[in-house]
Amino acid sequence: METSIVELRFARRRTKFGWSPYRRSLTSNNRTLLGSAPGQLALRFRAPSQPPAYNWMQKNLVCGWDIMWQDYRMIPVESTDVVTVFPAQNQEDIDKWWAYFNMFLEKMSPQQKITFMNM
Repeated sequence: METSIVELRFARRRTKFGWSPYRRSLTSNNRTLLGSAPGQLALRFRAPSQPPAYNWMQKNLVCGWDIMWQDYRMIPVESTDVVTVFPAQNQEDIDKWWAYFNMFLEKMSPQQKITFMNM
């Protein structure tokens, strides 16, 4: 997640009646991508203001910026599947990501985003 954007599917920690038992996210910790002007504007990225009040590593969680939710997300490692990896190791990769984002993700309605996350 440090040098890529990953599509993850993981079990919900708290099940919701009528919802899928799984959650999906596009997540990254790539500071070049997230900290850029488009990252701050389109993805509403902001650096963390303080660490969580608990040790998330002891709970076997990974922390990442959820691009759809536009906030930090704690993801349970033991129940996570990597669906897709979008490399973002250099400017060419990042430009390809933004082209994908602008063509598909930016145009999604709030309901389409919820449907994506609930699969």
